[in-house]
Amino acid sequence: MVHFPKFLKLFWRLLLDPRVRLGPKVLLLLVAAYVVVPLDLIPDFFPALGQLDDLVLVFLGMKGFITLCPKDVVREHVLGIGAGR
Repeated sequence: MVHFPKFLKLFWRLLLDPRVRLGPKVLLLLVAAYVVVPLDLIPDFFPALGQLDDLVLVFLGMKGFITLCPKDVVREHVLGIGAGR
């Protein structure tokens, strides 16, 4: 849980970085929209499965966003966040 604020800062910085193409940014915004919109792939009234699909989709979307961003840009932001900038 200690790393969560740093991940949020990383995602925010990458989202605002002009060196990151539009595709990864759209992916991240679609994942955020999926979390906010009350439509689900698997309805939440199925015990555990309803929440599990949300977690898996969010995890895969966030991982995909980082993977699609330029590696050097991600590294630069990670080092900046680690240095307290």
